[in-house]
Amino acid sequence: MSNVTTKVFPTKQEAVSLVADQIETLIRDRAAAGKKAILGLATGSTPVALYQELIRRHKEKGLSFKNVVSFNLDEYYGLPGTHDQSYRYFMNQQLFDHVDINKADTHVPNGTVAEDKVDAECVAYEAAIKAAGGIDIQILGIGRTGHIGFNEPPAGPATRTRKVHLDELTRKDNSVFFGDISKVPHYAITMGVGTILDAHRVVLLAWGEAKADIIRRTLKDTPSDSCPASWLQQHKDCLFVLDQAAAAKI
Repeated sequence: MSNVTTKVFPTKQEAVSLVADQIETLIRDRAAAGKKAILGLATGSTPVALYQELIRRHKEKGLSFKNVVSFNLDEYYGLPGTHDQSYRYFMNQQLFDHVDINKADTHVPNGTVAEDKVDAECVAYEAAIKAAGGIDIQILGIGRTGHIGFNEPPAGPATRTRKVHLDELTRKDNSVFFGDISKVPHYAITMGVGTILDAHRVVLLAWGEAKADIIRRTLKDTPSDSCPASWLQQHKDCLFVLDQAAAAKI
């Protein structure tokens, strides 16, 4: 039986306000206690509205990010952080450059690590998350293959941070950002499904009718490696935040 709580909103903006409330409460509570707030962050078009709302709260409500430590889900393998399609660049553009977070406290997998050093890099990423005390709130989107992070099927709860091969459907979906599918990398470094499940709270965002089928599978099918996101059913504190179009088939 699924443990997932699902909330459906008429608009994306109402949806992200709820999630921003949770993040703001965490940040402020931890700051008052003199502690860090550990956020797991996602990229792609889905979380952009959330990041815009967090920036607004920073500028208009004085929400400080000085006590925030972040870990991103993934990075394209082969792209330096200066590449305009890298996820380090994305995070700087969409969030980090607009708030008072310490860039040294923002972590994105290294997409240019040498092939023979990838495994060590992935072990170090896992160790850094653990040393920080684990992720308090992990933000997720979902791909049409059922991937969370870049965990393409098959992937299950035993998987940890590693280099992965990207599904052609994922590359096609992401080609809109690159201009042409030939420019989309074939590999990425991603947190594993198991790494994601270790987060204290998971919040998955999904907008639009194109996500309706995979949201239905994720919530209704028995958890399996063929739909990596379906393993979220077993998480003890998981929230799906959807607009009406993404929720249409549940």
